[in-house]
Amino acid sequence: MITRTRLAAGACALLAALAAGMAFPAGASAGEPTGEDAPKVDLVLDVSGSMRTRDIDGGTRMAAAKQAFNEVLDATPEEVQLGIRTLGADYPGDDRKTGCKDTAQLYPVGPLDRTEAKTAVATLAPTGWTPIGPALLKAADDLDGGDGSKRIVLISDGEDTCAPLDPCEVAREIAAKGIGLTIDTLGLVPNTKMRQQLSCIAEATGGTYTSVEHTDELTDKVNQLVDRAADPVVTPVATEGADACAKAPTLKSGLYTDREEFGQQRWYRVDVEPGQELRASVSVGADRTVNPSYGVLLRAVTVHGREIVRGEAAGDGRTDVLSTGLRYPNAESDEDDAAAEAVCLQVTNSFSVAAGVKTTPGLPLELTVDVVDGPGDSDDVAAFGLGRGWWLLGLLVLVGFVAGLLWGWLSRWRFAIWRTN
Repeated sequence: MITRTRLAAGACALLAALAAGMAFPAGASAGEPTGEDAPKVDLVLDVSGSMRTRDIDGGTRMAAAKQAFNEVLDATPEEVQLGIRTLGADYPGDDRKTGCKDTAQLYPVGPLDRTEAKTAVATLAPTGWTPIGPALLKAADDLDGGDGSKRIVLISDGEDTCAPLDPCEVAREIAAKGIGLTIDTLGLVPNTKMRQQLSCIAEATGGTYTSVEHTDELTDKVNQLVDRAADPVVTPVATEGADACAKAPTLKSGLYTDREEFGQQRWYRVDVEPGQELRASVSVGADRTVNPSYGVLLRAVTVHGREIVRGEAAGDGRTDVLSTGLRYPNAESDEDDAAAEAVCLQVTNSFSVAAGVKTTPGLPLELTVDVVDGPGDSDDVAAFGLGRGWWLLGLLVLVGFVAGLLWGWLSRWRFAIWRTN
């Protein structure tokens, strides 16, 4: 029993070690976190007339938003520059043209004075229209400048009332500026139309949409998004893959972006020292309408064209991004001055578009490269993923064999004693 317990503990420890060995290291020479400028967050709050509705925890939607904002202001990290913008807070009339201009900076984006910000929030009262599009444009201006992370958190209880300025198109325009601004949206007691609009806004900038029906949910989610803004920003490095392995650019560990034409191959090169492991992943985004049934292939090959390992993924039109990855451990060498192995990464896609859809520029491609110290015997890991676990497997087989012999001998002895008696 003791032996089995120790063996089980050893097996658990081995599994934990193997799992830890698969984790990616934090360091990278390209795409390093910038973090030189303070992260900025602009909370954009809908203060339109519908916020008077009493359907959140027995109180009004406005009361829930105020309570959540006060708790968020108390918990905001010191390094985050936070501002508050309103929409529909000042104009109570029926003139649509005027109502659709009703957005204002309640508290400017900058170092946070919690008392002043709370005082400003306390003055809010549900008033007018829901000009989401104009508010997003102004919020983007609030966050202009600097290289730190920029995030808009939009809280609304209804869809935009100021068409034809489509908020989703506004979000796409903001994303196209390439200023690294993310828009997250939260819908209070959502309906289908509002959910579709807020989801579209978030997806256009790589943000998230969340439906909220309770005050504590609103507080937790806004706190989470503000904290996320304080995380280090990783800036991808633009590169240009070649059409052949021999012409491929040499990459170091980091995050890279490129463009790949439909059905095209892109090649990149990575040098892997003996005893190191190459870990690579690629994501290709369909930023326009594509035909269903497509795939992405990532291959690691030698400079002579021999395939080492591959990763592949297929899609059926239900997702806009397709990703795959691979790992290749380079075996240790007995020579102290052994040269690094040149590994070529080939990225291929099988996306296609219908007639009338532009094929240029190419699809956005994001490539992650990590070259790290290998977890153990590279050949073992490449073949079966066991690494140095072979000795434990052999020990378990041996113990099982011996235990079987002992149990068989003991059973025969007991049977002989029974017959004798």
